[in-house]
Amino acid sequence: MEWIIELLKPGATSLASTILLYSFVIFAGIYLGKVKVLGVSLGVTFVLFVGILMGHLGYIVETNTLHFLREFGLILFIFSIGMQVGPGFFSSFREGGVRLNGLAMLGIALNVGIMLAIYYIQGGSDGATSINQMVGIMSGAVTNTPGLGAAQQTALQVNPDAYGASEAMSMGYAAAYPLGVIGIILTMIVLKKVFKIDVQKEIDAVEDDQKASQLAPHMLSLKVTNDLIAGLTVKKLHTLISANFVVSRIQNPAGEIIVPSADSEILKDDLLLIVCSAQDEETFTRFIGPSVEKDWNAERGPVTMRRILVSKSEYNGVKIGSLRLRTGYKLNVTRVTRNGLDLLAAANLRLQMGDRLTVVGTPGDIERLANRLGNSVKGLDHPHLVTMFIGIFLGIVVGSIPLQFPGLSVPMKLGLAGGPLVVAILISAFGPKFHLVTYTSTSANLLLREIGLCLFLTSVGIAAGQGFVATVFNAVGAMWVLYGFIITVVPLLVIGIIAKVKYKTNYLAIIGLLSGDYTDPPALAYAGKVAGNDAPAVAYSTVYPLTMFMRVIAAQVVILCFM
Repeated sequence: MEWIIELLKPGATSLASTILLYSFVIFAGIYLGKVKVLGVSLGVTFVLFVGILMGHLGYIVETNTLHFLREFGLILFIFSIGMQVGPGFFSSFREGGVRLNGLAMLGIALNVGIMLAIYYIQGGSDGATSINQMVGIMSGAVTNTPGLGAAQQTALQVNPDAYGASEAMSMGYAAAYPLGVIGIILTMIVLKKVFKIDVQKEIDAVEDDQKASQLAPHMLSLKVTNDLIAGLTVKKLHTLISANFVVSRIQNPAGEIIVPSADSEILKDDLLLIVCSAQDEETFTRFIGPSVEKDWNAERGPVTMRRILVSKSEYNGVKIGSLRLRTGYKLNVTRVTRNGLDLLAAANLRLQMGDRLTVVGTPGDIERLANRLGNSVKGLDHPHLVTMFIGIFLGIVVGSIPLQFPGLSVPMKLGLAGGPLVVAILISAFGPKFHLVTYTSTSANLLLREIGLCLFLTSVGIAAGQGFVATVFNAVGAMWVLYGFIITVVPLLVIGIIAKVKYKTNYLAIIGLLSGDYTDPPALAYAGKVAGNDAPAVAYSTVYPLTMFMRVIAAQVVILCFM
């Protein structure tokens, strides 16, 4: 049995022992992370605590191997997050997103400010808690693992031998993280009690807003009664009405339904099915005629409606107008569904892999277009690794560029965390314009992200485990937990009160904002259960991209300013 002892004993550094150790830490951490205490679980982050336990028990990993797995895991994790948030990064500043993002940035500033205040109050560089430990505590308090990774990587850039500083951050992170998760949920409960929130009223208000939404494509049936437009073509109508719209179908008085082309004439008493923005409805009723009730799907005839999936890479980044659908296929695209959001099919809208086009026309014409665009779910399952590794390559290059700022002793670098994050956001947001296939299925993105996170957390935990108990389980460690709780709760209370008192923000949006400001999925899950709808998720996704980016940068800046 000596072979099994050599494989499993603490201190073994063979390749097989290392793989075995990582596998055990990851599967045990994920399994234990599913256990809920008071309805809250730590999820995959529990891998960190299992890694700390194994490190405390004497299990080690060869230094170069540990550093490689940690940094490579961090890159995979960060890059996957960037690819996920990139498409919505710039649009998050529109449609009320500026206010929510402003509140989120206030939260980040308060986190950093409170952390620095505690650091100086407890003695600064002469105190019991170093700035490295405080940055780790802050990262754990706001449950932000990328910020921890960025800070550790920056510390090693400034001083390649600063492994002690890196481990100190890990210990602070582990001490503050559990109460960080609980603190977010506790703040939501406190705000609910303080403002005497009636959740059902908040839900009703959200539903009323959704019904009045001006963003989604709006279906409008009109009867042509205006003599002035009788005889005009669809193309001419577009020049007269300054709004984005699609004339989807026309039914003449005889009951015949056609899919109009640009040259189709509009006659008096025709029925038009128009897809436009809800805010433009009055314009069309005044210019064309009154709105009528009509179920176009109930009409039998050669015209039908179908959804087509864009699954061929050659159409990634192609404008809808360049497909010549009306002249070449006698089809109309009424809307495009992307990431669960319906978009108006404007001629200048660029297609992306995974888009679903709602098309109206004859079955034969629709089938020809479907064959052209792919319309194959299987075609989307194939991973596009070229774009991914181009992004990682460019991300490392960008992360290595030295940036000199006044007041910093050394040039700032985005590093192996910030560089891939910035490049991933830019590629996923603008890649389709350059015909780069940035589509990744949700499951594939989550797989890469979870693998990267598990490798990173396992490495961090094992490295920090040897001194964790002696450092944390004492009076100083108890103070770390208290520091973390203060850093967690105070900023959330401040931005929650401002959002409710000054901006009259819906409570469901506030709890989504709080979850997104700390990039915390367990808190979002709790918020979703409270709301029973996707209102918290909308606010979460609005602030998440910018928040994730700024937390990575903030952690790096603090380290650069104090090292």
